[in-house]
Amino acid sequence: MPAAGDASAGRLVFKKCQACHSIEPGKNMLGPSLAGLIGRKAGTETGYNYSPAMKAADIVWNAQTLDQYLAEPARVVPGNKMPFPGLKTDHDRADVIAYLAGGNKPAAAAAQQPAQAAASPTPQPAQTPAAPAAPGPAVVYLPDARYTLRSGIADGRMVYLGVGGEIDGKVNPILTAAEGQVVELTLINGEGAQHDISFPDQNSTSPRVTGKGASTTIAFRAEKSGDFAYFCSVPGHRQAGMEGQFLVTPRPPPQTVVEADISREPTDVPPPIGKRDPQTVRVDLLSVELEGRLAEGTTFGYWTFNGKVPGPMIRVRVGDTIDIHLKNSADSSMIHSVDFHAAIGPGGGAAALQVDPGQEKSMTWKALVPGLYVYHCATPMVAEHIANGMYGMILVEPEGGLPPVDREFYVMQGEIYSDTPFGQRGSAEFSVEKLLNERPEYFVFNGSVGALSKLHPLHAKVGETVRIFFGVGGPNYTSSFHVIGEILDKVYTSGGLQSPPAEGIQTVTVAPGGAVIVDFKLQVPGNFTLVDHALSRLERGLSGILSVEGPPNPEIFNGKVMPGMGH
Repeated sequence: MPAAGDASAGRLVFKKCQACHSIEPGKNMLGPSLAGLIGRKAGTETGYNYSPAMKAADIVWNAQTLDQYLAEPARVVPGNKMPFPGLKTDHDRADVIAYLAGGNKPAAAAAQQPAQAAASPTPQPAQTPAAPAAPGPAVVYLPDARYTLRSGIADGRMVYLGVGGEIDGKVNPILTAAEGQVVELTLINGEGAQHDISFPDQNSTSPRVTGKGASTTIAFRAEKSGDFAYFCSVPGHRQAGMEGQFLVTPRPPPQTVVEADISREPTDVPPPIGKRDPQTVRVDLLSVELEGRLAEGTTFGYWTFNGKVPGPMIRVRVGDTIDIHLKNSADSSMIHSVDFHAAIGPGGGAAALQVDPGQEKSMTWKALVPGLYVYHCATPMVAEHIANGMYGMILVEPEGGLPPVDREFYVMQGEIYSDTPFGQRGSAEFSVEKLLNERPEYFVFNGSVGALSKLHPLHAKVGETVRIFFGVGGPNYTSSFHVIGEILDKVYTSGGLQSPPAEGIQTVTVAPGGAVIVDFKLQVPGNFTLVDHALSRLERGLSGILSVEGPPNPEIFNGKVMPGMGH
């Protein structure tokens, strides 16, 4: 049998599962509801269309069968459609099984557990409040620390005796809590005299209990840290021996959260190919899942190529053979792959590059048509992998290359489907419901809010010609790419390089999975804002800044720029 797990830790492990599974009864998603899973026969959840392999599996889910399945899903149920490689560590499996076995109960249900469970003196993690099923108190909670004491006689004195857990049988035991924790204490009358228990420094005193076997329960929050006393306030009882120590440790200082910058710098562009013969070009991609900065004070669980969004820009010439090596990090929770829109063949390569965590696969394909192309992960659910950051671009230059410019930039637009509303601080998680309803909370350039304004703005000088390689990872929304205050001198529509560019364009439409190349000459200084001209998206994080330095040109623009206007 697998070792017992920690349900609290299992809640964190379950983040890897919640894109496909719910723990709400009857709520089937891409996978079946996991509510009441323990003791259920595989393939029997009402309303879910299971694969024939799972229906025929003849498995009853318990700790042992779940542990085996979560370790190697494809081996335990061959032919099942679950696109998940499994949980490879014993403790992850044990923890998530503990969570599914009951650690996910709402607080109201947990508060109704047998009294002996409430006797543990060990502070427990707080759980989310939930409304009671029937009319009752307005506030329902699961306390952080529970104790049970019984009045009694020891060594000729009146005392409190610990009941259960580490304090069991101890006389006037030391009770502990952390500052800010909720403490629940049950007092049982053990010998018939009238008693209570008082925590005066925490402004809490229980009702008095009279008669052997009578009990009362109080709950309070440990508002102050320090070394305090608890005692019976019935006259004379404290002096007779009913007094103990209540230690409240200070609240730990808030952790300093180091937010990983997952946004790729727009200057991270390979140099032009120049004139050379076709050759074999090796490309190494590493799929990495990590928590990264989404916005100020907000992080998100990104899935990436090479740890950044977008993935690295790849540059080859027509006729090159691309030797692609895709490695999936050993700590990944998912299978990953890559589909090159520039490749001709099944899945754009994804049919040959589905890679389990810790594994590597490779293949070759030939770049036959010049242009700017998107690549992305194509493992089911494909839209989820793209929405979490797994997209990038590859430029296939024509023979002889592109016309030279002074600066080149790499910019991609994407959507973030977080469970929390736009702007809410904390750790945001992916929401499959919002993805399927096409309701993103964030629109971003290069992976995060402020990536191309606060973190990595574009820089150039008056008189220079700049080129922007722009693409849309999506997965759902078309962009109306526009640079406020500029006219696009040349536009290689849809990223195509076999036709002459359009000239003098104000806004260009780019579909999800599409791209464009734009060139323009900078004639005046100032800040030029990159936007999608569906401008409501500006309010959800979608903007960038091209900062241009140099002398003014009053013949072209003669006016005083007002501060605070964002230009």
